[in-house]
Amino acid sequence: MLDSVYIIGTYTTTFGKWPEKSGKELTRDALVGVLEDAGMSDAGAMESSYFSNCGMGILWDQDLLRGHCMFAPMVDEGLFPERVPLVNVEGGCASGSIALHLAWKDILSGLHDVSLAIGMDKFYHEDMARVMTAFNHGIDREEKDSFIKRYQQVAQECGQDFRFGPERSIFMDTYAMQACWHMWKWGTTQEQIAIGASKNHHNGSLNPKAQYRFEVPVDKVLSDYLVSYPMTRSMCAPIGDGAAAAILCSEKFLKQQPAAVRDRAVKIRASVLSGGKNRPIAEPSLTKWAADKAYNMSGLAPKDIDVAEVHDATSFCEIYQAEMMGFCPIGKGGEFIASGATMLDGEIPINTSGGLVSKGHPIGATGLSMVYEVANQLRGEAQERQVKDAGIGLIENGGGVISVEEFACGVTILERN
Repeated sequence: MLDSVYIIGTYTTTFGKWPEKSGKELTRDALVGVLEDAGMSDAGAMESSYFSNCGMGILWDQDLLRGHCMFAPMVDEGLFPERVPLVNVEGGCASGSIALHLAWKDILSGLHDVSLAIGMDKFYHEDMARVMTAFNHGIDREEKDSFIKRYQQVAQECGQDFRFGPERSIFMDTYAMQACWHMWKWGTTQEQIAIGASKNHHNGSLNPKAQYRFEVPVDKVLSDYLVSYPMTRSMCAPIGDGAAAAILCSEKFLKQQPAAVRDRAVKIRASVLSGGKNRPIAEPSLTKWAADKAYNMSGLAPKDIDVAEVHDATSFCEIYQAEMMGFCPIGKGGEFIASGATMLDGEIPINTSGGLVSKGHPIGATGLSMVYEVANQLRGEAQERQVKDAGIGLIENGGGVISVEEFACGVTILERN
């Protein structure tokens, strides 16, 4: 029988615009923080590590050995042990969940007892054209023409217009077109999207780690600057910097730890990755495939989930992912969000952290920051945004775009120990 895998440490820096902090400083902050959270005086027990990052090559001219370069100074000063293997991980916005999955497999297989998943990105840059170029690498650039043609077909079907250009954000435009199709097909409204955005800005105002810590009423969300219809600025994740990490261990290692560590451990009930394809827009996405497999792996069902973090790069995504995770019927996500079901005291609180639209979205760190939020909810340590009696949590993290879905997705289910 395979050993159980536990998370004993989680940490995230505050997300935001940090021009004064280097990538090495942010990575160091995350490592120091996660060691402290795990009750470890040093990283000597670490046997493997996975570093999640997407922007360093395009934005900061550091490719090929990103994580190795970030960790070298920490090895020199003795903060991180020598000779521990480090693997660079890149899968678009899903990179953090992929790093977690690989660390989980190391322990599940019996190869290691302790593994680190850590992610960092710095997307705030004085050259915004360069930032837009970085985001435009999240599609198959050799197939750009067919990609644009596919979205033009979707736009024609729902009576909209799809635009593409170097001065625009490809992800905001594609999410916006998916939202337009959902509105045309299912009657979802811009106001329902705004209700979800406003809810998440409220949650973010309670989160000391969030990039945006202010409330935005529904009417202000709707009247904000239009990025790509129906998405206003308040419905879109901001550009920013940050780092996050998790330490995973085997049951054998956990049993050797002090009671204070054992009592805060969070069990990984399921970790599933899935890959995107060129699908018809009416077909459920790769995230539903991953969620269904995660439920099967864990022996759980959507009704068993007490709290969830889903990848809301735009607020429409929360509507769509609520459907894909099985929290409501397909086509009813807008009504579900508007009903209040996903609020802190609702049927299934979603994005208690504030979600990407409020917490922020430094791509390589995002998936692991979602782990931090759900783990803290299960530990009862989420303070003002604590969900009552949270015992089971779900994380959905997607990245890249192929046709009308993501290129990569990770779904993780965690349980209070």
